[in-house]
Amino acid sequence: MSDPTVTTDLPLEKAAAQIRAARATDNRLAVEAFFDEPTNTASYVIHDPATGRAAVVDSVLDFDAASGRTSTASADAIIAFVKARGLTVDWLLESHAHADHLSAAPYIQQELGGKLAIGREIITVQNVFGKIFNFGTEFARDGSEFDRLFEDGDTFAVGSIPATVLHVPGHTPADMAYVIGDVVFTGDTLFMPDFGTARADFPGGDAHQLFRSIRRLLTLPDETRLFLCHDYKAPGRDTYAWETTVGAERAGNIHARDGVDEAAFVDMRTRRDATLAMPKLILPSVQVNMRAGHLPEPEENGRRYLKLPLDTL
Repeated sequence: MSDPTVTTDLPLEKAAAQIRAARATDNRLAVEAFFDEPTNTASYVIHDPATGRAAVVDSVLDFDAASGRTSTASADAIIAFVKARGLTVDWLLESHAHADHLSAAPYIQQELGGKLAIGREIITVQNVFGKIFNFGTEFARDGSEFDRLFEDGDTFAVGSIPATVLHVPGHTPADMAYVIGDVVFTGDTLFMPDFGTARADFPGGDAHQLFRSIRRLLTLPDETRLFLCHDYKAPGRDTYAWETTVGAERAGNIHARDGVDEAAFVDMRTRRDATLAMPKLILPSVQVNMRAGHLPEPEENGRRYLKLPLDTL
């Protein structure tokens, strides 16, 4: 007779089985990183070598806050790579509504196609920040700007390579990790072991949830490769890095390694977050990214405008 107090994490079990199966095959996911130093963001083009089908993860639209100018050099580098390799983009994946850079997904979609996807809890983010920015009824707050809203345990594929989506809230309510073949794209949930973990003090963030999301990811097989969304060069390290493993995080993550319990993590994260300034681009980034990276419509003078709510965050 089964124990009713024991719960089974079926999406996590499915992801772990997928990783083990992928490591037993010759057709492994190819990963190409593009690092944007001004925002410390790692974007990725991933593809199935057998079919040439591809996805773009967490792309960056260049934005100069002082002038209000956007440009597409970072996205154009991704587009050029895809075209040079003869790849076909099926997915534009967002790990969450970023607070540190604007997404270039609509621009890349226009040039290369593909479905734009994010976690279903983006609706929660839209509701919270829709109030902060005082958006009216023209902003639907139903996630309809995206082509696909993923839920925990949903599956898709990049060519012949299977993918499983894991909901990992805490940094924001909508964070998703994409387990594709035998690798994981963690978004902002984890950083390199020597830098630690993401903050949890944005509206809708929760340090308790973040700890549980991290520990969930760290139950995947130790050899699983993790590709991170950001790096800030920890003290004593002179180069940027964005690839690690589950085993390395469990052994050495300065905030969440094995042996750190939830209470200690939450206390550390709460104290640390209280010392951090808001990201420089949070106000332009969130109001664009919760619209799937679409810029505001031009006003009657033909210009687009972003809002800056005062004395709010």
